[in-house]
Amino acid sequence: MPAKDVFPRVIESFEVGENVVVRALTVEPKNNALWVGTSVGVHEIDLATHKLRNTFNRDSGLANEYVFAIGVDKEGYKWFGTNAGGASRYRDGIWKTYFPMHGLADYWVYSFANQRNGEMWIGTWAGVNRVDLGTMKFTTYVKELINEWAYGIAVDDQDRVWIGTEGGVSMYDGKIWRSWSHKDGLGAINKNKRAPSSNTGLGTRSRHDLSMLSGDGGLTYNPSYVFALQVAPDQSVWATTWGGGVSRFDGKHWHNYTTRDGLAGDIVYSIAQEPNGVLWFGTNNGLSRYDGKKWHNYDKTTGLLENNVYAVAVAPNGEIWAGSRRGVTIIGR
Repeated sequence: MPAKDVFPRVIESFEVGENVVVRALTVEPKNNALWVGTSVGVHEIDLATHKLRNTFNRDSGLANEYVFAIGVDKEGYKWFGTNAGGASRYRDGIWKTYFPMHGLADYWVYSFANQRNGEMWIGTWAGVNRVDLGTMKFTTYVKELINEWAYGIAVDDQDRVWIGTEGGVSMYDGKIWRSWSHKDGLGAINKNKRAPSSNTGLGTRSRHDLSMLSGDGGLTYNPSYVFALQVAPDQSVWATTWGGGVSRFDGKHWHNYTTRDGLAGDIVYSIAQEPNGVLWFGTNNGLSRYDGKKWHNYDKTTGLLENNVYAVAVAPNGEIWAGSRRGVTIIGR
């Protein structure tokens, strides 16, 4: 008989508080650290020991404790995107916060990514910024995007910038912008006949609560709403959607995967990829592992702290860290 697949398992949990939500996980290989962004501040974790190194909050220098995104630039600065507090930058005990008065597109900051030349891209609720780290000049793009509410950002091997928004995916190759939405194939068809999601603040300053349910208690659907992006080793682009599962763009067409294929949940908040190509998706109903052929899912019954997984990261030693309400679950062998 063929050997049974042996999947990674939950090996440890790192709790941050009963009503605290983990929204961001970013690995800093140079310092063997994991940065954990929560609704009450930031933790720095030693990946070798799983011990807490530091905790930062507003008193430390953060503009706002609610951290939605964490990035590390070419100079080793850590950037923290906050909910209504701008972007705070930190290195060697020194803090600086950037607001719209400095060129930041908005006070609500949701993603960071780096290009090869070191320029940093920042996703906000009012477009995206490109930042020249030498001059600290902020360039803002709004009308070029398919939607101004920018969440995930990824950069491919051609140095093209991919941006996930509430209205689809936009890509900038340095000269030309292109965009895709559900009408172009992004996000699966609504076979479960879920109610359209009304959770959009476009044109307002109201805060999204990521409520997934309609008035009758059913899950909602907005297949053009993209939370996160990942460029795979084969340069295909993966996008996680609200109710439309996950989508893979091969350069010409979008291919969609949902719970009907094995995905844990169709509202997909986060994505990460191992060097060997194995993908991990954080959903509204647990964490999914996909090796290109088979799906394997994790939820509270198999050790997760909660089923809504808002952030996922892959550590250099192969461990998978999954963030939810209450804390982070570590998956390994």
